[in-house]
Amino acid sequence: MTAFPPAARARRAALIGVVCAGLTAVLTACGEEPVDPDKGTNGVGRLSAPAIEAKARDAAREAESVRLSGTVVSKGRSYKLDMRLKEDGGTGSVTSKGSTFELLRIDDELFMKAGADFWDNGGQPSGSDEAAGKLEDKYVKVPDDDPVYDQLRGFTDKDVLLDGLLGLHGKLGKGERPKVGGVRTIEVTGGKGTGGTLAVSLLGTPYPLKLERAGGAGVVRLADWDKEFPLEAPGEGETVDYGGQLPKSSDAS
Repeated sequence: MTAFPPAARARRAALIGVVCAGLTAVLTACGEEPVDPDKGTNGVGRLSAPAIEAKARDAAREAESVRLSGTVVSKGRSYKLDMRLKEDGGTGSVTSKGSTFELLRIDDELFMKAGADFWDNGGQPSGSDEAAGKLEDKYVKVPDDDPVYDQLRGFTDKDVLLDGLLGLHGKLGKGERPKVGGVRTIEVTGGKGTGGTLAVSLLGTPYPLKLERAGGAGVVRLADWDKEFPLEAPGEGETVDYGGQLPKSSDAS
């Protein structure tokens, strides 16, 4: 029987230990169940794509408020939106063709505010600098019989905006599971992505958190669901009565 020196015995023991540890790890891993990607979530990831979209739509419809921001392309025009919306009104800004105006709606009362340049380019007669200056950074009440009233109101209407934006086109399928604003989501795709992609929260209520519209028609983020915010009518010193119809502006209409 061959006797191994102490150093050799130590090396052999170490080698056997490593081999055994590795074998144990493999056997243990083989015996483990696969990781559940929906563990710790609201469970909507286990549903079919149409069911996930329906859950997201229902959550959006039932929410009291939301902040909607991003870019929307409609009829060849690009609009940058940053709106806070709830059932009885909304407030925020709209930018188109480099011109920005603010909107504030409380029930059926709709106000618009913009800089002098906006009003100056609104089709007013030449020499109207003084009139534009009076309107600058003042809230102007939009008459409800003005042709642009309904369109401008649409930017402040939670249900109108969400119903118009959240639709996907084509056969629905499940996509990736990215994080949006640090929140785990699951994507629902239309037409394998060509018909739009909707990211739905996997935590808490399955709110829609991000929408990539079909055909490159914009990307919208949805946040601050059910977070209350104030809607207050502007003070008398903050408003100007334009009277009649607003000047026709290619930026507002």
